[in-house]
Order: sequence, then structure tokens, then C-alpha cells
Amino acid sequence: MNKRLVKKVMAACAAGAIAGALVLIPAYEGVEYMPYRDVAGVLTVCYGHTGSDIQPGKLYTDAECKALLHDDLTKVRRAVDPMIKVPIDDNTRAAIYSFVYNVGPGAFSRSTMLRKLNTGDIAGACSEMKRWTFAGGKQWHGLINRRDTENAVCHGTP
Repeated sequence: MNKRLVKKVMAACAAGAIAGALVLIPAYEGVEYMPYRDVAGVLTVCYGHTGSDIQPGKLYTDAECKALLHDDLTKVRRAVDPMIKVPIDDNTRAAIYSFVYNVGPGAFSRSTMLRKLNTGDIAGACSEMKRWTFAGGKQWHGLINRRDTENAVCHGTP
């Protein structure tokens, strides 16, 4: 876990969950201006953007990548917020946005994490993040690090 990043995300959360997620997501997604296949074989560009709108071989600009990140995060927020039936703080929400940005709203909607969250077991829900460290059937060190950081932000403990 990157304690410095956790503190930076938590400070950004003072401006809201989206602000925190906008610090956290790029730290783990990185940015690639040329489309590539991720570890699961999915065509990806910019800050982990996936979808049929990706143009293979196109060199994306920084502005296009930032716009895709904002659009994708807006879609995550719109999908996630109605699923959460209990009050949570912005740190927890930012961590969940980052998590869902990575795993997708469908996986989140069927998760033990969401079930625990909606029963009020916020600490248990945050801890569930650490189970999601596999992609393409293989455990990835980068996902372990990401989940450790998301878990710390979710718990509000740098």
C-alpha cells in the first residue's frame, strides 16, 4: 500500500468522492495514449478506458484521455450511487468508485461487498476489496497494491 497516495486521496476527498477517485484511479491505471490489450486481453486506452468506441492505432491526446476518464467516472457514479442504500463518507465512496471503475458495475452489483455495505457493515465491505486481485485467472501484484490502497481509503486509515 502507498500511504502517501492514501493521504493524498483522503485530502482530495475533502472536495468530494469524485475528486478523491480522480486522484486514486490514475495512480493505478496509469495512462497509455495508444490502445493496447490489458492483462485480461481487453482493448484499453488512456486511464483504463474500455469500450467499442476505442479506435485501434489512434494516438489519443491528453485532453481526450482526461475527458474519457471524467465520462467513465460519471458512468460509475451513476451506476453505483443508486445501489448503495446506507450513508457512507466520501473516503469510502471514492474507494468504491475506484474499485467499480476497475471491476465494473455488474460485478459490484452481485458482490458480497455490496451486500455487506447495504447491511451497514461498512468495515466488512471495505475489507472485501482485498479479495479482488485476479484478472484473466491470475493474481496480479498491481491489483494487490491497488486493493490495499482502496481498502485503506475506504476505511479512512492512511
